[in-house]
Amino acid sequence: MYGINSYVAIGDSFTEGLNDHRGDGTFRGWADRLAEMLAGGEPGFQYANLSLRGKMLDEIMDEQVPIALELKPDLVTLCAGGNDVIVPGADVDAIAARFEAGVAKLRAAGIPVVIFNGPDTKQLSVMSVLRGKVAIYNTHLWAIAARHDAKMVDMWHMEPLHDRRAWSDDRLHFTPDAHRRIALLTAEVLGVPVDEDWREPYPASSEPATWMTSRRSDLAWTKMHLLPWIRRQLRGESMGDGLSPKRPELAPLVPNDPAGLDLDVRGNLDLRGNATAS
Repeated sequence: MYGINSYVAIGDSFTEGLNDHRGDGTFRGWADRLAEMLAGGEPGFQYANLSLRGKMLDEIMDEQVPIALELKPDLVTLCAGGNDVIVPGADVDAIAARFEAGVAKLRAAGIPVVIFNGPDTKQLSVMSVLRGKVAIYNTHLWAIAARHDAKMVDMWHMEPLHDRRAWSDDRLHFTPDAHRRIALLTAEVLGVPVDEDWREPYPASSEPATWMTSRRSDLAWTKMHLLPWIRRQLRGESMGDGLSPKRPELAPLVPNDPAGLDLDVRGNLDLRGNATAS
């Protein structure tokens, strides 16, 4: 539907769908949600998701982009470089140049491309130190999109992502509702009609965002999430080691398939990823 009959998503954990869990423990994520919207129930629509957690930019460019070029779908979404940017001492300009090379190859093949910039980390304790690097990378991404006629999903200005309820406890991955909102914005960028508004603010809450602000929560987060990540980097290891992409080939979305549509008990598509009353 909407002139898009095949879609390939490439990237890292963000596009794989962490931490948007299905009932069976697999990840759904914004890309699966977008594919559901694009399919519109049409059996001829095909979708592949090559992304994998922990992937660095060079791995995505070397492993995933060639497959997308071979498949030559009607749409590729590409979000990459975030894992590289957060590495201490990383050269953001060089990362952007490698990212642009991948976009250029896809566009030269005549494949429409949608890219994503990084969210504003101002509200995230500790992670806020990355804000300047993310902003520089985002500036490069806007220029890359303009030079290669790619579409941009601007997450930096997504106001709901400034709310703690959009973020998982690891401060790196989004909640299911944030994935839902990102899918809605991506559909909007593509001109696909949607029934919900990603701009809808979260309800008022009196609950303090202690995990964002307290020193105790910062120490707990450092022990549970940051130090293991640093150890993996030093060892050359990745969260994705030994894992395979969840949808390595273009294939139709099949109801009740863990890698396909997420249906409620009545067989109705639930784009929010929430259980619906029967």
